[in-house]
Order: sequence, then structure tokens, then C-alpha cells
Amino acid sequence: MESRNLGVNEQISATYLQENLEARLAIRTTPMLQSGRPRHEQISDWLREQIEKGLFHVDDQLPSENQLGQQFDVSRITVRRALQTLESDGLIYRRQGLGAFVKDARLLQGMVKLTDFVEDMAQAGLEASSRVVHFDHVEPPGFVQVALNVEPHVRVCRLDRLRLGDNLPIAFDQTWLPVFYGQLLQGYDLEHETIYRILEEDYQVPVLRGRYRLDAVNADEFVAEHLGVPVGRAVFLIERLSMTTGDKPIYIQRRYYRTDRVTYEIEVARKGGTSAGAGMPLREFAPVFRNAG
Repeated sequence: MESRNLGVNEQISATYLQENLEARLAIRTTPMLQSGRPRHEQISDWLREQIEKGLFHVDDQLPSENQLGQQFDVSRITVRRALQTLESDGLIYRRQGLGAFVKDARLLQGMVKLTDFVEDMAQAGLEASSRVVHFDHVEPPGFVQVALNVEPHVRVCRLDRLRLGDNLPIAFDQTWLPVFYGQLLQGYDLEHETIYRILEEDYQVPVLRGRYRLDAVNADEFVAEHLGVPVGRAVFLIERLSMTTGDKPIYIQRRYYRTDRVTYEIEVARKGGTSAGAGMPLREFAPVFRNAG
């Protein structure tokens, strides 16, 4: 296997980010910086204008610090201050080792972060652990074919894990990945490692977007056996599709929670002047773990 420090996502996208970035830079005329005003403010204003005009789209990568420094003939410190301003204003986000990307401004209004299992457990004061039940190539069910955009009869990787809090079953996960991404997980301790960390930090595959579906279902025999509940018991299902650059699907996951040990709380806030017909943005959507004793 190649070194884990390789940016393998660029192999998939055929240098998608760099080619598109260079094309956008080539058609722009860099403005002259004016004296009497901080340079970093002028650079941040220029980048803001490019974003607002739609020349950079959501999740597009901005020019690197070196590129902007050469473009405006300024130091990297000046460029860094400009990017910090945009990040503070909620226009961009940055990923270590990858650069700066345009943020969806709508996230400030209504998007709620669903944290991963380890973070949820830590917040609840419980020790998180997992047991790998299955990790192999399988022929995917229809909904997985559609979500991952794979042809019929093309096999994918499936990872099943029982999620524990203080050694008690909390949830059961089934995760399907295209073979390319699934093979990158080989050799890792998947009872303690997260897929996000492996892909983002070791392979520079940014997880940029997620789509969630929440449902109440009855546990079938397979799920019930692993969760330790009777067949037909109501469980809480969260289905998550995670995507990378170019909206390429990384994985689709179904997580089944025991309803006697976890529930979710929703907090909403009505902003001043919100009309009666307007939706109220969610401020928090977080799990609350019940006493299992």
C-alpha cells in the first residue's frame, strides 16, 4: 500500500481542486492594493467579493497562502490575517494541511452539527468503545447502490460495529463504503479509530458534507441480537450519507440506537422579527443518554 501521507482523494478527482482553482485564478484581475489601509483588510474584502459574486462556490478551495502572497506581493502573515477575518465572519473554513474552503452561509442559520459517537460519549461522561462485528466486501442493497452511485452487482465494503458506553450496548452501526475508501481502512484498529479521522488526517480526504435522515423502526432479528433487545423493539435510526469534494459519496451509514438508553433533545430559537410562516432554526440537536442501571 502507498504511504498513508498521500493525498489519495486527488487521485479520485483527477486533480479536481487544483485544475479548477487555477482556471478561476487565470480569469481574474488582481486589484492594486491601496496605501493608507491595512493590506490584509483589502485582501479579505477582495476574497469576500469573489465569494459573493459566485466565482467561488460552497466547498470550493481558495487559493493557497503562497498563491495569494504571490498574487498580491505580500507576506504569508498578511494573507493569514485576511483568511482569519473571513473565517471569523463565517465565510470560510480551514482544514489543517488542506487549505481554506468556502463555507455554506446557510449553516449559520439552520444547520446543526451531529457529533460522532466518541464525542457524544465523552460529553455524557461515558467511556466509548466498539466491537467490530463484520468487515468485508458485500453486494449492496438497493438503497446503498443509489446512495453510493455504484452499478448493480458492484461490491462494496460493509463495516458493522456495536457501539458501547461503559461497556453497555448503546447503538449498532452498519456502514457501506465504495471499495476504494474501504480498502484504506484495512489495518486500522476500527474498534477505537473513527472513519473521519483516518480519511481526513491520514489520507487528506476531506469530509465536507453530510445528509441525515431520522426514523423510528422496529429492530429486526439481526439488529435486535446485537443490541440485546427483543425482536420488534422500537429503535431510533439515524441514516447518514457523508460526501467529499465534488459531492462524491464516501459512505452511507445506518445507526440504530437503543431507545431505553438514548434520546435526542432539540432546541430551537425564534429570531426577532421571524414571521409566523418562517421556520425556526435549530440551535442544538444532541443525544441524551439515560441511566442504564
